[in-house]
Amino acid sequence: MHAFSHGTTSSTAVAVPPALALPVIEDAFPRQLHPYWPKLQENTRDWLLEKRLMPADKVREYADGLCYTDLMAGYYLGAPDDVLQAIADYSAWFFVWDDRHDRDIVHGRPADWRLLRNRLHAALDAPLHHLHHPDPLVEGFADSVSRLYSFLPRTWNQRFARHFHAVIEAYDREFRNRTEGYVPKVEEYLALRRLTFAHWIWTDLLEPSAGCELPDSVRGHPAYRRAALLSQEFAAWYNDLCSLPKEIAGDEVHNLGISLVAHEGLTLEEAVDEVRRRVEECIAEFLEAERDALALTAEMARGGVRGEELGSAVRACVGNMRNWFSSVYWFHHESGRYMVDHWDDRSTPPYVNNEAAGEK
Repeated sequence: MHAFSHGTTSSTAVAVPPALALPVIEDAFPRQLHPYWPKLQENTRDWLLEKRLMPADKVREYADGLCYTDLMAGYYLGAPDDVLQAIADYSAWFFVWDDRHDRDIVHGRPADWRLLRNRLHAALDAPLHHLHHPDPLVEGFADSVSRLYSFLPRTWNQRFARHFHAVIEAYDREFRNRTEGYVPKVEEYLALRRLTFAHWIWTDLLEPSAGCELPDSVRGHPAYRRAALLSQEFAAWYNDLCSLPKEIAGDEVHNLGISLVAHEGLTLEEAVDEVRRRVEECIAEFLEAERDALALTAEMARGGVRGEELGSAVRACVGNMRNWFSSVYWFHHESGRYMVDHWDDRSTPPYVNNEAAGEK
């Protein structure tokens, strides 16, 4: 069975391996891209160079093929261009940070990781004080976060900071787990994954994209929260399904499939089937949750002008939750981040700075 994306970075259609193909996504979640995407890709590539987040040769060879901007341009539809640019730069930074975290583990650098962890906590609380930090990863983080903080009120910024402080600490737990060779049990892993995948960060960013900070009563409403959670769970679990070969090669311990093998007695093939089952169930549940969330927007629209404005913003957020499914799906089949069969060393991504990571 073949499925095809409708080109972004490449004009060549991408065939999806049958084991990873999800006909419901291809049929019921049409792919869209923000019209700013071509400029977005160019600007984020320049930003990675300016902030020294990737060496120039790595940017030239790999940045476009990693498709980081495609992922965001397929998600935050309707966002103002400057909002989408800030989100895309932040997302590219997140991937680079994830790679640094991995290399610090692989090369046994706990002191370096602790220092970076502390600096990121500090930069999150005061990004303007870290715009010229000597560590490019801290400087790039401060730059992208300071821009994200400029769009909505201080209350949104504080919420974003709370959520990302928790992400940093979750990455620290992952560091310790991998260093000790500890595979989390399934429920423990799922809870940790909601943090390391930054479920609530990507959900928070729906709001500046819609131009509106949502009140607690909306964000905490079961209909809205369930749709938001399911969109993120799909992304995290589908990522686990697609990245399993990469993570086995890299001695990872954080993958739903790995937890199922280690703690539920499943074979690798059975674990893959179980992850896929959960992914498909997540899609079906989202379709129900989406209907409930859209019904909530209709109810809001009966509340006068403010209700109509708020309902419109929530409708935009829910629409983008839907867009996340197709964007994540095609990203995993277009991005060079998961193409381990094409790497010289399946345990070492070619887009990381190997020399800086201590490799010769």
